[in-house]
Amino acid sequence: MEKGIDSYLKEQFEIPDVDIRTYSPLTLAYIGDGIYDLVIRSLVVAKGNTRASELHKRTSQIVKAHTQAEMMEVLLPILTEEEAAVYKRGRNAKSFTMAKNATMSDYRKATGFEALMGYLYLKDEFERLVELVKTGVEEMRLKL
Repeated sequence: MEKGIDSYLKEQFEIPDVDIRTYSPLTLAYIGDGIYDLVIRSLVVAKGNTRASELHKRTSQIVKAHTQAEMMEVLLPILTEEEAAVYKRGRNAKSFTMAKNATMSDYRKATGFEALMGYLYLKDEFERLVELVKTGVEEMRLKL
């Protein structure tokens, strides 16, 4: 398997490897938020060239906390034990902020989802990350 973007960046910037199991769930969620957003943006753009405002509108509906929380309900049954543990750590993390227009429950589930995305990304398991996103998008019949 080819090395992932994270490994490539670490190599190019001479950053030593760190055991990602030591990262806080909010750190995993931080990187996971960006990676998930990039995946969804890439999919939306791949559907065709259109106005940036339309691209933003479509992306925002999919990356918002409520949609991520619903996606987690779909994905929970197919997670490995390790993935479920990462999700639960993220969901249970104590955050001092909350997303606009989200319930506390949705926000916590979304944080768990983002932590899982970050964990898979940092483990260079991008194929699994995409598999989960694809399953969620298809099961929820989200319009990209």
